[in-house]
Amino acid sequence: MKDVIPLTEGWTLHHDGTALPAHVPGCVHTDLLTAGVIPDPYLGLNERDVAWVGRRSWTYTRDLAPGHTATGAHERTDLVFDGLDTAAVITLDGRELGRTRNMHRGHRFDVTGSGGTLRVDFASAYDEADAVRALTGARPNVYPEPFQYIRKMACSFGWDWGPTLVAAGIWRPVRLERWSTARLARVRPLVTVAGGTGRVEVHCDIERTDRGAEHPLEIRASVNGVHARGVVEGTRAVLALEVPDPALWWPRGYGEQPLHDLEVTLVDRGVPASPGAGEPALDSWHRRIGFRTVEVDRSPDEHGTGFTLVVNGVRIFARGVNWIPDDAFPSRVTPDRYRTRLRQAADAGVDLVRVWGGGIYEDHAFYDACDELGLMVWQDFLFACAAYPEEQPLRGEVEAEARDNVVRLMPHPSLVLWNGNNENLWGFRDWDWEPELAGDSWGGGYYLDLLPRIVAELDPTRPYTAGSPWSGSWEHHPNDPAHGTHHSWEVWNRRDYADYRASVPRFVAEFGWQAPPAVATLRRALPGERLAADSPGMLHHQKAEDGNGKLNRGIARHFALPETDFDRWHHLAQVVQARAVAAGIEHWRAHWPVCAGTVVWQLNDCWPVSSWAAIDGDGRLKPLYHELRRVYADRLLALLPPAEEGAAPALAVVNQSAEPWHTSVELRRLAADGTVLGRAVLDAGVAPRSVARLAVPGALAPDAKSTEEFLVADADGLRALHFPVPDKDFSYPVPRYDVVVESPAGADGGSVDVVVTAHTLVRDLLLQADRLGPHATCDTGLTTLLPGERVRLAVRGATGTGADAVRAALFCVEPA
Repeated sequence: MKDVIPLTEGWTLHHDGTALPAHVPGCVHTDLLTAGVIPDPYLGLNERDVAWVGRRSWTYTRDLAPGHTATGAHERTDLVFDGLDTAAVITLDGRELGRTRNMHRGHRFDVTGSGGTLRVDFASAYDEADAVRALTGARPNVYPEPFQYIRKMACSFGWDWGPTLVAAGIWRPVRLERWSTARLARVRPLVTVAGGTGRVEVHCDIERTDRGAEHPLEIRASVNGVHARGVVEGTRAVLALEVPDPALWWPRGYGEQPLHDLEVTLVDRGVPASPGAGEPALDSWHRRIGFRTVEVDRSPDEHGTGFTLVVNGVRIFARGVNWIPDDAFPSRVTPDRYRTRLRQAADAGVDLVRVWGGGIYEDHAFYDACDELGLMVWQDFLFACAAYPEEQPLRGEVEAEARDNVVRLMPHPSLVLWNGNNENLWGFRDWDWEPELAGDSWGGGYYLDLLPRIVAELDPTRPYTAGSPWSGSWEHHPNDPAHGTHHSWEVWNRRDYADYRASVPRFVAEFGWQAPPAVATLRRALPGERLAADSPGMLHHQKAEDGNGKLNRGIARHFALPETDFDRWHHLAQVVQARAVAAGIEHWRAHWPVCAGTVVWQLNDCWPVSSWAAIDGDGRLKPLYHELRRVYADRLLALLPPAEEGAAPALAVVNQSAEPWHTSVELRRLAADGTVLGRAVLDAGVAPRSVARLAVPGALAPDAKSTEEFLVADADGLRALHFPVPDKDFSYPVPRYDVVVESPAGADGGSVDVVVTAHTLVRDLLLQADRLGPHATCDTGLTTLLPGERVRLAVRGATGTGADAVRAALFCVEPA
């Protein structure tokens, strides 16, 4: 059997003539940070002070004594790198083994019998990009950094939410593999279900040694108690296993997520079997798979061209989030961190995670967690927001990278869609690229030819789409909301969030609204700085073009903009973010099945920053996260503003559960002081996976210009609100409420319940628990209370919390 020897210890990073201990997997920045050579680039303005790191060359070394590469009982020793970031020359005892120029694929070198100093020399990514640009010619790009000329995580060069920290290093595991006769070079399982029978077609590519060229080899495979074996013809073998009535894998909320162990073994039939042990196994491979079918229904209809995910024959409204690398230095993201973040997504009602094309193909731990949690994965190929040359040396790297990762990731049942790129088809048509390119290549050949051919060849079990957004053909604008996938950014950039309700795209793959991170996150990231919306640190940790201007305009459309009160500004920015995203999701969910999904930009952050994320860079939950839990729940009430002047609001009763929902909806027209001005009860029956739209009786509809009336809908513990005018025009009473702090039975000293009882209308009450302590959390986000109502807030991780401290951490909407 093959021997595997991890090479994680004994590495040294060479810096300015000095040698520093190196952690592998890791990167230059994290090693320099550990050694105290650079300050933490996430704090203050330090990002600027470490920019030099990305413009230097770096060297990693370790001893590889002949004993490491001696084959012993084996014929061959390979040195295997799962990920090198990025342009590297690898030598052993002065002999060049190879050169790499792609972060997103693995590399293997024969080092049989060799020994000495193993050296990995990394060139500056800027130097590599400049050299490639000189060969291919320049291409347009939305950012002033050369990320499209190097196969490296694009956002390491900075983005409108991320720092410019151009790393280098051995970012994924490295090992020695000792083997004889033959090994499994590639295993590609095609998993399908038809007529109640699951089928696993196992395609194996074999590498043989010279002495093993003529050995008779056999492949054996098993899954779910079914076994198969077959002869290797040359260097390939195909086995088929049929599993009767397999338990199907479903997205969360639609069923269970059964996973089955698929075992593949390579056996040498030319060696006599040992008594009781059989023929010697040369190599083995193991993954967990799931049985399910997936397609995208792109049928034309009277509304345009659809884009609906269909899993196991069931049409799904996708409740999604966009995922970016969870750290600017991805080697720091552990399996536990992946699972924590993805569990948070699932707990918020999310059932789809889009891995965005400016990041990385994530570690298996990411997809393993998605498999188990029932989170569908939409996987971008790694192209984003730029015109990409299609000439060498990039074209060969793009093809090798795509082949590597399609095969690496295809066993995961959570993976439901391959996507060619992020925004590049849109950019070609709409961002003035076409005239600037003047006929030069720009990536279209990748997205419309190369990548779909690779997916069709290697993974025909999954759908492919050429890009996001993409209307399906050049017959329609790439970002036409009536056709295919749509990115909705005009609203954040230029308009009020109410304008999300102006259209019904077929599938909203990106939209979002910014807010700053939690106060405790800001205090840690900006030590010693007096927090203000426009303080130096706040502005540095705001990477979006005119980001604060857009934040302020978003607030000012609804509230009096606090010019000097940071705490009030911070609260209102959080309120507007949550309301904006909710407005879009409520509207689009109410129009299912015309609209078949929303993918919020974005779930997570990679450092402390003002951004569109629901979870900030320190892992703290923004109010948006809690709002996602409400609007992504299986059952949702939404009051949709009148579509035209003089009309009444509409009540949408959304039921995405598998059971019918029959409920009574209480509608109340209330005055600002809580007086009931009108009441009605509507009977609502909603079939599974359906939406009912009910007319609000005209007598209950507040006047469109009323500053003193609003509408409330309640059913089964759910609530929807409609205020006819912006908050700054509404006659809010001065909020009055009582606060009581209680210790729940059996709780430790850091756990308390906060009971808030309202004496007036209290709009968008928020307890910012991190103000009570940096590790404190609250289970509830924005909450609106009517006079006489109370809410119990569970606070954890706050020691010695009293009512005065809690009251200081409570915020709500106040009269203008």
